[in-house]
Parts: sequence; C-alpha cells; structure tokens
Amino acid sequence: MKYFAFFIMMFIAGSLTVFGQNKDYELGADIMGLRTNMQGGYFNYSDPEAINIGVSVWGWVKYPGKYKVPSYTTASDLLSYSGGPTDAADLTELRIYRVNADSSQSIIKFSYNDLLYESKLETRYRKIPKLEAGDILIVPGEPRLYFKDHFSIWMSVFSVLISLSILILNIVRK
Repeated sequence: MKYFAFFIMMFIAGSLTVFGQNKDYELGADIMGLRTNMQGGYFNYSDPEAINIGVSVWGWVKYPGKYKVPSYTTASDLLSYSGGPTDAADLTELRIYRVNADSSQSIIKFSYNDLLYESKLETRYRKIPKLEAGDILIVPGEPRLYFKDHFSIWMSVFSVLISLSILILNIVRK
C-alpha cells in the first residue's frame, strides 16, 4: 500500500511539472511533427537542432494561427509560413504585440517595405524587430470590393426596384 501511494504521488508530481511548463520555448522538435499542420490553427515549423519558440499570426494572412518556429525566424519568414498576406492586408502597418518580462505590454510597428529592402537600409534606420517567444504578429487590413462585388450589389438593388415597380403596377391595374 505504501508503494502504491508513493507511485501515485510521483505521478501527480510529474504531471504537475509537465503540464505547468511554459511552452513558448522548446529545445529541438519531434521528428514526426516537423512541418505539419495540425487541426485548429497550430502549425509546426520547428527545427530539431535549435531552440524553438511559440508565436502567433493574426489578421489578413492566408493561415492565421499559432506557430512553433526556430528562434532565428524573422518576421518575413513568419509571414511566409502563414501563407503570405491576403490582397486586403495593409502592409505598411504591421505590428508585433509583445508581453515583456516585467509584465508590461508593448506594440512594435513596422512596414513590410522595411523587410523587403532590409539590405539597403542603413543600420540607424533599421526598424525590423526580432521575434521573441510569445509574440503576436498582427497584419491589419480591411476587405476590398472588386468589380464583381459592386456588380452583385447593384444588380440586387436593381432587381428589388424592378420587383417593387411590378408589384405597384399590378396593384394599380386592379
């Protein structure tokens, strides 16, 4: 009975240490889970030989969600992993939301042009932030309407007006 209680206590203590860990940092990766998409917006691009961090991408990208990436991943790599920005994304106002070690929060704004022309920028003007564990990359935007969208809206309005005019003509004739 003493041994059974001892094993139960060891199991509880072991599960508390495993489940209570911060999963923003991880050393290595499982070989079977590399470069796979798991259901629910979780993407694993981890490197088995590097320190991996957990970051998120929100907003106007093809695959928003949580990503496990190597610590040397740049913001442009993270945009590529997320499928790239959609056509409605505003790439001049990218933001990284970060919770600092002292529990303060900060938002770092930068432009995609800074990422594209990084090699041509002088070091004093470089504003490209380094990703840290727990960062959230936010890609703002707004939906855009194309010709087919405008055409559909106007055809709906036109068909309602035609239907109302036919209804009024039928009421007046009787």
